[in-house]
Amino acid sequence: MQRKGITNLPLHSDHTPPWLWKRMVKLSAAITEVILEEYGHDEFLKRISNPYWFQGFSCVIGFDWHSSGTTTTTCGALRASLNPEEHGIVVLGGKGKNSRKTPSQLEDVSSTFNLSSKKTDELIQSSKLSAKIDNSCIQDTYTLYQHNFFLTENGKWAVIQQGMNTDTCYARRYHWLSTSVDDFLSSPHTAIECNKKEDKSLDMSSKESKEVQKISVDLVNDNPEHLRTYFRRKDPKQTLLTDFFDFNEKDNDPTGFNNQVSFSMPSHHEVLDMDLSDREFEVLRNAYEIQPSDYKELISLKGIGPKKIRALALISDLVYGQKASWEDPVKYSFAHGGKDGFPYPVDREVYDHSIKTIQDALNQAKIDNKEKYNAIKRLNKYL
Repeated sequence: MQRKGITNLPLHSDHTPPWLWKRMVKLSAAITEVILEEYGHDEFLKRISNPYWFQGFSCVIGFDWHSSGTTTTTCGALRASLNPEEHGIVVLGGKGKNSRKTPSQLEDVSSTFNLSSKKTDELIQSSKLSAKIDNSCIQDTYTLYQHNFFLTENGKWAVIQQGMNTDTCYARRYHWLSTSVDDFLSSPHTAIECNKKEDKSLDMSSKESKEVQKISVDLVNDNPEHLRTYFRRKDPKQTLLTDFFDFNEKDNDPTGFNNQVSFSMPSHHEVLDMDLSDREFEVLRNAYEIQPSDYKELISLKGIGPKKIRALALISDLVYGQKASWEDPVKYSFAHGGKDGFPYPVDREVYDHSIKTIQDALNQAKIDNKEKYNAIKRLNKYL
């Protein structure tokens, strides 16, 4: 069964030791070449987009089995070891500011893979949409800080990106696969895994949120100015009934309830416990001028971030009784040990032997089909 989804991982500090990093690059290249030689590019994308396989792969090359650095290091090792001209596959993007280079990198590599300008535009949109959905449409308290885009020479892709919850110091990893994404906004993640499930997370990418997606577009296209009445205007603190009293203080009546002179209700009472500033309403007004045709176009507009998406979802529930999904879309292997000594220290001699064994198997695999199958069978003894 093909699986893709989300993984939660704790934050670990420090860097991968140089001696281990060099071996990681070699071993990740050897394993990838075996998969490409035996099964092809599509199978590699399926495996790398599977969070369970990815986790196991990271452990095989020697990284901590549960660390947030697994994503950074494993994708970095693959980025360093894969050559587009030689392997027909490339890893773009990365961590922090490198993640934002993905669109320009896609434009550069499209000429290497001889992709049309139309296809390149589609790939750039896929990169941006996957990031926008996981960062804004899925509001699970994790903020994206890395985006890795795997692209093959035939234009198929996979995305592995990661977000961080700074309060808990846990990371969450998101996996995408182009061949299984029929609709970016209809539960694109499946078989999701993790060791921490949030009690309540807005998921506007869920198929259960389809009606709220439509209502959100209608609310914007019908002029968002009329939405102001649903939001609080000034003080975000909890308002008490006694806040509206004008009273003469008495020692035996600290609330003043029995001695109020007058009782004045506020001119505005917010319905939703959130606010949108004038600048944020300006973003909605700009969207109104564009008149987006669907939710995908709406969330792709500049400035449409988590707060506006959440506001529209809440109003949909309040006014139309249509609820979005608030179910957290999340769910959760050793060969050479880990860099921090768990479950046991890395045995360098065994590690180097594994690299040589796989390289030998790959060389044998290139001789002829009969020898190739025998080499792969022998390889199973070591993996």
